[in-house]
Amino acid sequence: MKAAIIEKSGRLDVKDMPEPRMGEYEALCILLYGLTCTGTDSHIIDGSFPWISPLPTVLGHESVGRVVAIGGKVRNYRLGDLVTRVGTPQTPDGKISVTWGGFAEMGIARDHWAMCADGLPADQWSGSRNNQIVPTGVDPRVAPMFITWRETLSYITRMGVTAKSSVLVAGSGGNGLAYAVHALNLGAACVAMVGAAPFEDSAKKRAGIHLYFDYRQSDLTEKVRQAFPDGFDFIIDAVGRTGLADQLLPCLKSGGKYGTYGLNDSGKITITPGRARGTFTVHPCAYDEAETHQRVSELVLQGKLKADLWYDPAHPYPLTEIEAAFAAVRQRHSPKALVKLSA
Repeated sequence: MKAAIIEKSGRLDVKDMPEPRMGEYEALCILLYGLTCTGTDSHIIDGSFPWISPLPTVLGHESVGRVVAIGGKVRNYRLGDLVTRVGTPQTPDGKISVTWGGFAEMGIARDHWAMCADGLPADQWSGSRNNQIVPTGVDPRVAPMFITWRETLSYITRMGVTAKSSVLVAGSGGNGLAYAVHALNLGAACVAMVGAAPFEDSAKKRAGIHLYFDYRQSDLTEKVRQAFPDGFDFIIDAVGRTGLADQLLPCLKSGGKYGTYGLNDSGKITITPGRARGTFTVHPCAYDEAETHQRVSELVLQGKLKADLWYDPAHPYPLTEIEAAFAAVRQRHSPKALVKLSA
């Protein structure tokens, strides 16, 4: 089968590798579609991500597969099921590792429910809780977005955003847009975004974001404070750039919460408390993707989460052109790009 493999930093190639072997608690899947992620994939490719498996490694964590075979102890998957976060495992000889392994033609979903019920140690199945079944009626081209939607919904819900909250999101990429849309769906009274100028029109007219600020303007802090003088209840940094926290902290209401979710400068972020208006809480980067699967499923079926805000579902890139997909995102044609993984 073919897979997108990083053999050295800065280069992603589509190459042949062995098909995965299915275990007794596992389902073999044809991988259908995957999504680019600027927050992780791009940094993994260039070697700047905080954790990367040994090279060569198979990339991709936002993927969906269809079950085509089932192991003897599988009880919760059926042939034909769509399953999220499917990836190929590393090769048996260990010569090709995986950094999630979603950009491949075949992959494995693990029946973590059965493994838990049968008393297997949690370290054998807890990492597979993101292998969730997509409801009937969801377009497979939409299903890879479940990963972004689940992570961000879990984070923003744990943060405490509710109806009537005011929320400022830093970042107009896939994650930033997800936070803003979730805040709107939660009924937030004001949702603002600091982002790239090319995405302003779509963010305001299509997503319904109330206020938008170009991150490049030199007087960003003052512009935000002028537009929303009372200060925001919540600020979410979906980028994770050094210095951004100090720019935005004066825009946080006294008693508010500030959270850094982005990983661009992971381990280097600092906050200067003296920039704040008063007391504030730093929210940890903690979420559980599996806990919001049901809610995301409901929002998709209700039409409240629509993938076409992030990418064009009708025009995926073939796996062999995955580098063009990443290039399109870098050029800000769209926040994400869809990749067709199998023929």
